[in-house]
Amino acid sequence: MEKNELRKIVRAAKKEVPLEEKIRRSQPIMHKVETLDKFRTAKTVLLYWSMDDEVYTHDFVKRWYKEKTILLPCVVCDDLLLRQYTGPESMVPGPQFGIPEPIGPEFTQLDSIDMIIVPGVAFDKKNNRMGRGRGFYDRLLKSTPKAFKVGVAFNFQMFEEIPVEPFDVAMDAVLTE
Repeated sequence: MEKNELRKIVRAAKKEVPLEEKIRRSQPIMHKVETLDKFRTAKTVLLYWSMDDEVYTHDFVKRWYKEKTILLPCVVCDDLLLRQYTGPESMVPGPQFGIPEPIGPEFTQLDSIDMIIVPGVAFDKKNNRMGRGRGFYDRLLKSTPKAFKVGVAFNFQMFEEIPVEPFDVAMDAVLTE
């Protein structure tokens, strides 16, 4: 199956699940993240501020930002730059997609990131990830080779096998419901 065809299938599946249901289904996924030894020992964690069609992360970010350095991506042209989440008042709508992003200085100590929690359109049993097609995360993940990479997804985003290209970065683990 080609990537664009797979994206259409997952997009249709996401539309069938109301936002409240996605939020409810996200709770056990994010709980699994919290139980990982890698998360417990992590000092700096890169997350994402979820959109309505992704595994919901808002409560998770708010719960952990006082205990760990929580980073969120900000879209700048074709790249993601990172800023620390310091509370709800630090968030403003991002200029490119309107997704809330933290304000403040850019975080550039990429080697200090212990864990990255990554969204995706689809994942497979070999921990491969397929994103939305712009390559934002693949470029970022290549610059953070030491970080433990965890994909989070709903069950309907998991496949036996997805198309993989040389520039795609696999996850160390993928967690679902």
